Amino acid sequence: MHQYILKRTGYLILTLIFSSIFTFTVINAIPGEPAEVLAKHLFLGLEESAPPELIEEVAFRYDLNRPLLEQYFEWIQGFFVGDLGNSILYHKPVTRLLALYLPPTLILTCSAMTFAIITGLILGVLSAIRQNTLIDHLVRFLTIFCVSMPAFWVAVMLVLIFSLWLGITPVAGYGSPKYLILPLFALGLHSMASITRIMRTSMLDTMEKPFMTFSKAKGLPWRKILISHACKNALLPVLTVIGMSFGSLLAGSVVIETVFAWPGIGALLMKAISARDLVLIESTILVIVFMFLMVNFVIDILYHVIDPRINYE
Repeated sequence: MHQYILKRTGYLILTLIFSSIFTFTVINAIPGEPAEVLAKHLFLGLEESAPPELIEEVAFRYDLNRPLLEQYFEWIQGFFVGDLGNSILYHKPVTRLLALYLPPTLILTCSAMTFAIITGLILGVLSAIRQNTLIDHLVRFLTIFCVSMPAFWVAVMLVLIFSLWLGITPVAGYGSPKYLILPLFALGLHSMASITRIMRTSMLDTMEKPFMTFSKAKGLPWRKILISHACKNALLPVLTVIGMSFGSLLAGSVVIETVFAWPGIGALLMKAISARDLVLIESTILVIVFMFLMVNFVIDILYHVIDPRINYE
């Protein structure tokens, strides 16, 4: 296990380095001169064209005229020591901005993930033990619907029904728990449906295993068989889906936060992209990648906790 953890840590660092190279390359390959976009955004109206003197001054002031390779090495070295540079748009350290904008995103993402896991596991087990009944058909229809609908459409429909028509929840904002209800559902429904489908399939496969027949023959209570044997052994494929879902939730939070005016890193990233604040864009994306890798790292360890037969050597 210790060798595996060290090996995975090395893979995590390599993945972060390759992700940083890819992110830096793509962001800097976006059409348009960063200094010109910044000059228009910071000093002029967005519709005006910046004079060459102002573009040159902005490029010199914010070190945008240095070689790209030099900019990359300075940025990635700072990332691994906790210094993400300074935001040109906000004139503040990126670490301070992330400390301000990251907690709302984590609240939204973790709440949506908790809802997706709990609801998905319950519906998956219920659908499996009630196979080919009305409950099973309703659950399968619900999962297909939730998987098929894009998150932004679900968000708009939730606002239309529960905020504008029924007046139950606020349209948008951040503060009390009532503002979390609609973004939570809009972000978590897709992951909930994926978890439900995988849990149902895994449960059906597990219930046909010989150890399930043996447990019934021993006369164990059905509840103990279901929880201690069927559900536990059916969880391994679901863990993989949960790890992948966390990444999709972080990516989907950009759209959901924009729709509901949620002050998270999604809103921060959108502002940074519109202003071509390269350091803020690159650092925010890499932090999202790092969180996704850490979640999957923990899930890999949980495989062995749930099933000790798994050998990492």
